[in-house]
Amino acid sequence: MADSGDLLTQSYDYTLPPDRIATHPVEPADAARLLVYNRTEGSVIHARFRDLPDFLPEDTALFLNDTRVIPARIFGHKVSGGRVELLLNKPLPDRRYLVMIRGKVRPGTRLLFERGLVAEVLELLPDGARIVRFLQGDQEMEFGELVEILEQIGHVPLPPYLNREDEAEDRRHYQSLFAREAGAVAAPTASLHFTPQLLERLQERHPSYTLTLHVGAGTFKPVESEKILEHPMHSEYFRIPDPAAEYLQSDAPLLAVGTTVTRTVEYFVRTGKTEGECDLFLHPGNPPKRVDHLLTNFHLPKSTLIMLVSAFVGREKTLELYEEAIREGYRFYSYGDAMLII
Repeated sequence: MADSGDLLTQSYDYTLPPDRIATHPVEPADAARLLVYNRTEGSVIHARFRDLPDFLPEDTALFLNDTRVIPARIFGHKVSGGRVELLLNKPLPDRRYLVMIRGKVRPGTRLLFERGLVAEVLELLPDGARIVRFLQGDQEMEFGELVEILEQIGHVPLPPYLNREDEAEDRRHYQSLFAREAGAVAAPTASLHFTPQLLERLQERHPSYTLTLHVGAGTFKPVESEKILEHPMHSEYFRIPDPAAEYLQSDAPLLAVGTTVTRTVEYFVRTGKTEGECDLFLHPGNPPKRVDHLLTNFHLPKSTLIMLVSAFVGREKTLELYEEAIREGYRFYSYGDAMLII
């Protein structure tokens, strides 16, 4: 049962020293730190991500997001010559695309990029996003064709709080080991800690399932409303294959690797849908019904992601764990350390 403070955005604020923001990952990836919180015992253990098999309860299945980050950030110019930056968010029906564009561009404007790629702005939305179509020659582009071009000319869409340009190594670092389905513009960051050796160790003892949720730019959108329930939750495309859906219909335990897996699983449980747009907002007033254990990174203040974590352990406990992580020198956000809730 959520209390009144749980519904106020300000209640999810905390102060993070700037040097705690991880601008690059540790190597190897499983050398990242792992804060383990046991809800039954109320205990906290500080470990390494490679120790995950030691803490995961028996008979618990792994659920992984196999989305693949595309180089969705491209630079070009208007026909008139002014430079522009475009970030692809997601495809829409009828070969239309939702994008964000830095700079003033009106509907009807054509933007020119490398490899003959053209974006024509069709509509400006109230939140500042645009709907465009992409062309090569006079041909409107399908999503698969567009991804092929982006792989050649695009940049890794690093989160804005990293406050740096992408580097060559980000192509490898900002992609999970099991990424397969192209479509995300942000990585499911809890997945970034796995190495082949660690994944093999886990799969020897735990069944694993994949599902897809294409993480959109909305994941970084701050909650700006005073009350969290007034926040317009973003939606993201998801698909759950039959084997994963069959497991979810049982009561066998599972570990959701990341907030994206959590939202997808919980959306399925509430709707029965195995494909579509997921816009589920989890918070203390809307706690999980199916996910038993959560593996996640440390998230931004006043974000829907820290509210999701609070849905598992409560807002006050979440902030308490975050304060402990800060005191212990944990690294935060996308390239930072992880937390396991069991």
